[in-house]
Parts: sequence; structure tokens; C-alpha cells
Amino acid sequence: MTRARTGYRYLDDPEGVIAFAHRGGAFHPEIEGLENTMAAFRHAVALGYDYLETDVHATRDGRLLAFHDTVLDRVTDRKGEIASLTCAEVQEALIGERERVPTLEQLFDEFPHARFNIDIKSGSAVEPLAEFVTSRGLQDRVLVGSFSASNLNRFRKITAGAVPTSACPLEVVIWVLSPTGRIAKALTRGRVSALQIPHRRRGIRVASPWLVRKAHSVGVQVHVWTIDDPVEMNDLVDTGVDGLMTDRTDILKDVLQARGLWEGTA
Repeated sequence: MTRARTGYRYLDDPEGVIAFAHRGGAFHPEIEGLENTMAAFRHAVALGYDYLETDVHATRDGRLLAFHDTVLDRVTDRKGEIASLTCAEVQEALIGERERVPTLEQLFDEFPHARFNIDIKSGSAVEPLAEFVTSRGLQDRVLVGSFSASNLNRFRKITAGAVPTSACPLEVVIWVLSPTGRIAKALTRGRVSALQIPHRRRGIRVASPWLVRKAHSVGVQVHVWTIDDPVEMNDLVDTGVDGLMTDRTDILKDVLQARGLWEGTA
């Protein structure tokens, strides 16, 4: 397969398809209901996953938490908005009746060799995340994205291009509609290192061979989320995508191993 070379070690080190454990592998039968917990991430690492996907919010006292939702209600036994609670208050909540919400610091400390794909979920997390990454020298261990263009651009400005970032939705649209990769790269000011996109949206194939070729022509990778079906995984690998995010870490590992593309540590 032909891979895009971005100039960032995070993206360029792997030779095969980057396998991302989405929220630690949220739908693996052994850890279902424990998304974004230390148990889920330990499970993914034990399977050999080196790339872990998570989300980040900031608490009222400025602590960074690996948590997807704005509120605790869906996945914990407590209620409340993350931004209005202290870290100590959030960590009184239990996920799946046993796991506490981990801090980003805990994740990086426990898995010193793992790399993280981080989705900024709140504006209050932008500055603390930039400080966390730069003060710890984590530029080679993170890829940062956000559905919010303003949050992502603030992060980019603070980190001054030292940290690879994926495209926000508006940038994805520009890449899809632009006739060439050169034009798309110019319109997005060269700030996009990876397009992280769904396979299809409203019946239209977003992760098309044409988009992959266009991105690769100017050193931009294409990662697709969140893929749990082996037929779909194989189709996307055949298309030439650079990375796949999955909730079924067992299935993706099996597919990549069968194709000789698994690069995990187990």
C-alpha cells in the first residue's frame, strides 16, 4: 500500500494501517459499557494496540478528563455537566458500576509507549491540553482533532504547528469538494495532517478512492471511523486508507493480521 508521508512521526512511523482503539474499544464483548476507562485502555493495550482514541473535557478546576459526553448522565451513575464539576466530584461517579473517569494525565502515565488520538470536546479544554502536550514534550505521541473549528484553530495557534491535527468538518468539506489536493491544502492553509472521516454519509461514500489519492498526493493521511464490520474494514484497506478506528478491537486486529498489516505489540 502507498502511505502518505506527513512529516510527523506520529503518522509516519507505522508502515501498515494505523489501528485505533476507539474509546479503548467500546464494543468489545469483554469491556462493553466501559468506554474511555482505564479498563478499556488496558484491554486494548493488552491486545497490542499502540494507538488509542479518546476525548477530552476540562473540569471546573481545569483538570483534563478522558470522557466523551458533556454530561455524566449516559455512562455513569451520577448526573451533571463536566464543566461545572471539580475533578474530585466527577471521580465520585462510576462507569459500569466500577470504573472512575480517568484523567488524561493518568492515561499518559500508565501507557508511556502508547500514542493518543484526542478529540477536543469543549472549549475549556483547549488551553490546558496545549499546555499539557507542550510541557510534557508529547508532540510525537498525539494527534488532535475537534468537530469545533474554533477550538481546533485555537489549539493550532497555541502549539504553532508542532502537533499534528486532523481536519474539522468544514475542512473535510473543502477537501471533498476541491478538484486537487494542492488546492485543498492551500485552502486549509496546510494545517491538516489527516482527514478523519466516516466511510459514508447520507448514502454518499466520503472515504472514496479519489479522496484518498487526492490527500496522499500532498502528504495528508485518511483515517476512517468507526468501523466494526470486517467486510467494510477490508474494503477500506483496499481503498488505501491509512488508519481505521474501531470499537471492535478484536475484529480489526484479526483483519489486519490476516492481511499481514498488523503492527501491534501483541
